[in-house]
Amino acid sequence: MVSTRHDPTGSRFTVIAAIGANGAIAVVKFIAAFFTGSSSMLSEGIHSLVDTANEALLLLGLSRARRLPDKRHPFGYGVELYFWSFVVAMLIFALGSGISIYEGILALGEGHEVQSPVIAFVVLAAAFVFEGISWTVAYREFNTTRGKRGFFQHFRAHKDPAVFIVLMEDSAACIGVLIAAASLALSLWTGDTRYDAAGSIAIGLVLGVTAYVLAYETKDLLIGEAANPELSAEVRQMLHDHPDVEAVNELRTVHLGPHEILAVVSLDFKNGIPSEQVEATVSGLERQIRTRFPDVRRVYIEAQNRKDHLALADQPVVAEPTRGGL
Repeated sequence: MVSTRHDPTGSRFTVIAAIGANGAIAVVKFIAAFFTGSSSMLSEGIHSLVDTANEALLLLGLSRARRLPDKRHPFGYGVELYFWSFVVAMLIFALGSGISIYEGILALGEGHEVQSPVIAFVVLAAAFVFEGISWTVAYREFNTTRGKRGFFQHFRAHKDPAVFIVLMEDSAACIGVLIAAASLALSLWTGDTRYDAAGSIAIGLVLGVTAYVLAYETKDLLIGEAANPELSAEVRQMLHDHPDVEAVNELRTVHLGPHEILAVVSLDFKNGIPSEQVEATVSGLERQIRTRFPDVRRVYIEAQNRKDHLALADQPVVAEPTRGGL
């Protein structure tokens, strides 16, 4: 049995914690980059700054998605969070990845000497600790709805981009810190500053991969992704088990937000049932579904003969001609 109960304030807390951590880390990294001249440290500063800006956009998306439905948007504004999440993925690619790779390429050609390496390593160690704390907050929130799913299975099934974006950003940040430390150490050990420049390029590539994964996941949510198969299966079984239902013709679901699902159902009711009983059954089923699955905010149930439903489903949709032949 799958449960969709979840505290939406957890996503907000996760994002706020990440903003605080990344904002402070970005300032310290830029100061360290100024004193050390390290390209990989500068890339890490850019990385943390982009993460901070991205999380601010996520916070904006969370706020705007909470607006109530109106005449222009009768199903509410929950999808707006998916829009801002997609923007975040694009910014990670364009700013974080692009600038880091560009800075690394410049450093390869120009060459530079790393100054005060102790400062750099101290800053990187502190950054790793704070990024790890932020990652832990995001991972705990991510696990609240995980159940028995594996990590990657739940990542694909997770519908709250605010949580998995912070989790992915913090994971990339921890990897970036390790790359920066390794490239800086190699530069000091060999005397070849190209290792430091290569570290900047490697950080950019990590961000590029992160951006691609996030863009792929948020794109599916943005264009309309169905609810998890476990939820749909339980709802279908619930409908099928009702004594007044002959057959479940169709069940379609779509996420209008992380915790807002629209369900559209076509049912073939048993013959001979009075219309008043059908109406009562529809109301009872909707109440039962919404009670069992709080994320299912809207349920639309239509009564339709199964043969008619199948016949209409097989018919192609013919577009109505427009005026003027256009």
